[in-house]
Amino acid sequence: MALAAPSSLRRLPTTPPHVPSPPCASRLRSRPLREPRLCHRLVAAAAAAATAPLASSSTTADTERRKHELLRAVQETRRGFAAGPDQRAAIEEAVVAVEERGAGEGTPLDLAALDGTWRLCYTSASDVLVLFEAAERLPPLQVKLNNVGQIYQKFECKDRSDGGIVRNVVRWSIENLLEEEEGATLMVSAKFVVLSKRNIFLQFEEVAVENIKISEQLQALIAPAILPRSFLSLQILQFLKTFRAQVPVSGPERRSPGGLYYLSYLDRDMLLGRSVGGGGVFVFTKAQPLT
Repeated sequence: MALAAPSSLRRLPTTPPHVPSPPCASRLRSRPLREPRLCHRLVAAAAAAATAPLASSSTTADTERRKHELLRAVQETRRGFAAGPDQRAAIEEAVVAVEERGAGEGTPLDLAALDGTWRLCYTSASDVLVLFEAAERLPPLQVKLNNVGQIYQKFECKDRSDGGIVRNVVRWSIENLLEEEEGATLMVSAKFVVLSKRNIFLQFEEVAVENIKISEQLQALIAPAILPRSFLSLQILQFLKTFRAQVPVSGPERRSPGGLYYLSYLDRDMLLGRSVGGGGVFVFTKAQPLT
């Protein structure tokens, strides 16, 4: 006798039941498609952040190298007076190389950085070189402009935005009459205004001779050490020490001379400028404040 299958067994499904996917499944499946793109962005950003300081450091090092080459090129030129044509051409190339690392024509001049004392290392401006030549050709007085630390520009414009005061300072000597290093000071004072982003105009106002320091030979001639110093000799010495002669170069009846200059490069220790119209380049380095 055959056994019959229960009716419940006959109704069992032949295929597994369909289980609905959770609602977030589609989002989970789509994430792997976007994650590689996000990783690429993160890797690129991290690489850029890592290489930025290296690029900045490389640029700074290159700028310092160009400045060093410029200062080396102007050595032994006696501030430009003894430079020959080939040497001037090489110096001009070195100046342009540094100027390329500057802020550019569209960047406003930083007067706070300009403020201070700058020592002249080199110039090709003819109106300055002629003064050096005149000093060389004064045999009766033997005016000496030493190679280092004698010619300065002192800018006073720290808290200004439109200009300030500049003083051209020349330290000079007369052999056997004044001290060899800093016998006297010639100072040319001027006002300057900022005309555009990096152009300034100087308007000269006064020329003065001051800080006279006579030599020991001249002091002995005026007041010999072996004799008692008289009241007159002491008065003469005091007069020479405090002497200051000044000549104004502007007034109601005459127009003050002036000059236009383009400051092509400026940082914490170097200043480059060009005379507009008259031609010529100026190379300055930062110096200690004058006393």
